[in-house]
Amino acid sequence: MVKSILIVGLGGFIGSALRFLVSRYFQMHVVSVFPWGTFTVNIIGSFLIGILFGLSEKRNIMSPEWRIFLTVGICGGFTTYSTFSNDAFILLQNNEFFRFATYSGLSFILGLFAVFFGRLIIKAI
Repeated sequence: MVKSILIVGLGGFIGSALRFLVSRYFQMHVVSVFPWGTFTVNIIGSFLIGILFGLSEKRNIMSPEWRIFLTVGICGGFTTYSTFSNDAFILLQNNEFFRFATYSGLSFILGLFAVFFGRLIIKAI
């Protein structure tokens, strides 16, 4: 159990650091009320988790340790539901109803499609 916690923790550190870098990039290069950084990491993370679970189901090429490192650790640290919720709240608080609906709807729909396409790619290989 301790080994699994350390594996997830290391992956979470890497994923969180990557999320910070991507979000920082958008903060520095995109002037917008729309939370592009969080949106981007959540869609990319959804796509990656689709690929990773597709690989683990189809080919069983990952050990359980690698699977939790990559999915729970890195993807879990990279994506962020709490920041998504806070960003959506801020949009509502600022009466940005269209942006709120766009952000919330696209995050959910594109996240599902990203997981689906990640799995579809692996099935096609």
